Parts: sequence; structure tokens; C-alpha cells
Amino acid sequence: MEPVTITPATVDVVLPCLNEAEALPWVLKRIPPGWRALVVDNGSTDGSADVARSLGASVVHEPRRGFGAACHAGLTAANADIVCFCDCDASLDPALLVPFVREVGEGEADLVLGRRLPSTRGAWPAHARAGNLALARMLRHRTGLRLHDLGPLRAARRESLLALGLTDRRNGYPLQMVVRAADAGWRIAEHDVPYLPRTGASKVTGTWRGTWHAVRDMSRVLSETPVREGSSR
Repeated sequence: MEPVTITPATVDVVLPCLNEAEALPWVLKRIPPGWRALVVDNGSTDGSADVARSLGASVVHEPRRGFGAACHAGLTAANADIVCFCDCDASLDPALLVPFVREVGEGEADLVLGRRLPSTRGAWPAHARAGNLALARMLRHRTGLRLHDLGPLRAARRESLLALGLTDRRNGYPLQMVVRAADAGWRIAEHDVPYLPRTGASKVTGTWRGTWHAVRDMSRVLSETPVREGSSR
């Protein structure tokens, strides 16, 4: 991969959104200057799309429910060289993506992930941490990657991501991205990031049931036959 000089106009930030009107002002304020925020409304009923639009974000509508559906709609709507992903619930600061983008742009890594470190005791429920740990261990067994987290804060090149042919449209999307990137020989980096108490209730890991569904979706991804196409190098 040839290094490029990163300018603000080369970055899109995909923000999957389902009823996050309360969190959006803080999240969008933290988008680095010149970067484009792509808020993907996944069927919100609290006016999230209007709030995002009023704050200058580009809004993409994805009626199919599912975290992966929202993320992929944002990826296909993006046109920047580098695309970032960040949750829209104020649990992660999108300003932390700046060094991620620099690392991808300078050719030091093909995919950069944020390892969430809870800033307070209640920021990351025990059942969610346990599910994440189990998945990280399964990922290590499947790919050899010694990652600690499968969190949503990440950055990579748009064309390379599209070439992975991601198909999961539910909770397995973030994991499928990592698995297929590993199969394609990508250089994957992980950096610690503070994990803040989210605004509002989690749609996925706020309950044991939601966590179980997420782990089930991701376990299905881990059973995929290794894919060797789609390398970014």
C-alpha cells in the first residue's frame, strides 16, 4: 500500500444511529474539523435524523434493522479514501480517530481498532465484558490475532473494506470485518481508548439477552471458511 498525505477531506466517519438524539450533539461536536460525519439512521423514532442534519451531518437512511446494515450503508455511502466507524451513543470520542487515520494513511497499518478501557465501573457491564473476552479468545484461535477487543472504533481504507465483501448485517459485522481482513493478510493494529458511560440504554449489550444475541451472531461469523481475497496490499 502506498502512503498518502492525509488531509481532512479524505475522511468519512460512519455513525450508526438508532434513537441517539440526546447523544448526537456531543458526538458530532467531537468530529475532527473538516471530516464528514455520516449519520446512518436505522429507524429512529426520536428525531435523531433531524438533529444530525441540523448539526451539519450528512444523513443516510437504512430501513433494514441491524448494526451491520447501518454500518454497511454508511460504508457504501462514503466516498472518502479513509473511512472510520464510531458508535453514536457518546461512549467513544471520535476525536480519538485522528492517530488511527494517520496510521492508515502513512501505510503503517491497514486496519486500526480501539481497545475499550472503561473510564468508570458502570461504563461497560460485566456481562458485556465477558462476552467480548470470549469472542476475543475465539478470534485468536480462528486467526492468530492477539486482539483484546472487537469494539466499534476503527479506521481503514474504503476501497479495501468494500473488497472484503462483508455480508453480515447484524451484530457480527465488526467481527466479520476483522476476520476477513486477517484472512486477507491485512496489518491490524489495536490501541487503547477510554470507554465512557453511554447516553441512553444499549440496544445490544445493555442486557444479558442482547449480549447473547451478539455473541451468537459473532460466533456464526467465526465459523466462516477462511477467505483469502480482498487484500489491500
